Amino acid sequence: MTTLDYQAIDVDNHYYEPIDSFTRHLPKEFKRRGVQMLHDGKRTWAVIGERINQFIPNPTFDPIIEPGCLDLLFRGEIPEGVDPASLMKVDRLANHPEYQNRDARVKVMDTQNLETVFMLPTFGCGVEEALKYDIDATIASVHAFNLWLDEDWGFDRPDHRIIAAPIISLADPDKAIEEVEFVFDRGARLVLVRPAPVPGRVKPRSLGDPLHDPVWARLAEAGVPVGFHLSDSGYLAINALWGGTATFEGFGKKDPLDQVLLDDRAIHDTMASMIVHQVFTRHPKLKVVSIENGSYFVYRLIKRLKKAANTAPYHFKEDPVAQLRNNVWIAPYYEDDVKLLAETIGVDKILFGSDWPHGEGLADPMSFTADIPQFPEFSADDTRKVMRDNALDLLGANVRVSA
Repeated sequence: MTTLDYQAIDVDNHYYEPIDSFTRHLPKEFKRRGVQMLHDGKRTWAVIGERINQFIPNPTFDPIIEPGCLDLLFRGEIPEGVDPASLMKVDRLANHPEYQNRDARVKVMDTQNLETVFMLPTFGCGVEEALKYDIDATIASVHAFNLWLDEDWGFDRPDHRIIAAPIISLADPDKAIEEVEFVFDRGARLVLVRPAPVPGRVKPRSLGDPLHDPVWARLAEAGVPVGFHLSDSGYLAINALWGGTATFEGFGKKDPLDQVLLDDRAIHDTMASMIVHQVFTRHPKLKVVSIENGSYFVYRLIKRLKKAANTAPYHFKEDPVAQLRNNVWIAPYYEDDVKLLAETIGVDKILFGSDWPHGEGLADPMSFTADIPQFPEFSADDTRKVMRDNALDLLGANVRVSA
């Protein structure tokens, strides 16, 4: 493992939400339509839109999986004869205040050599899909969540150690721009938009629909990047077409066909909609970052963008592949081929993300550097770009003068 003589910026950190993260500030009229927590005496269930939701099977997060315990599974390096289920290790939530408390988390960051982290949802990544047929409940729930997030973590406090990303739902375009202004007033420096078709009151919309231009324009003007983090994007409907389940289940045995069919389709289609429907042409200063979606979608997307531009040159006012390379940052999985990604989009657009403290992430965020020097051309300067400087470029400013 490489020892860094500077502090890193981790763009993929997570909290574990308390059970009132969506309800603490939810208006009473949406109590039954939004997120509810149902206690049956033995366990707690998340009920969203009056249906039990399995995106997070245990919304109390107690017990909680240990960071990085599934590393070998995601690297494809499980020793022969070892049951993948045996890799799962858990601990009590009470032993880890840093999962739900900002001050405790900063102390842990000090031991991890992390200057700043992007703090992202866990449970919250599954709520919008569950509410997509109730736009008003979606908007109310997202706003309630953002109030909780700023209250408990702060979108960005003076020390700049934690940049917590509020959620922006585009389902109601007018309410979306109101929410953007609300989180800006409270200091947001990064926002999350779900990598999925946008639910509508009549029919779904592309992320590139001009109805969303006020949001993209405001974000571009402010220099605030848009994060697309792995979420429930509704793509399990594709599994259902092939006889699989259409509902998300966090754990347990699954049909391997589900993974083959879906994998990174949602982020691929998200970026395609942004580029093909001319978001970056209309808003050339908009910055977008893909987090916890891997990087292999990039190669398929480039191939298809080139073909689309060749067959429909009248549609594209600018080179779509150049827009991908200019406007999009990528946080690859630690098991990805970072060399190939650098050769494809440039090292300046690659970010370090550990997914800590999730079980599929890294137990020690700094072990990411063990995977970067996989080729001689990756210099110390390039490693620093990935581990720190590229995130500063994304944010548009240094986060700490002392660094």
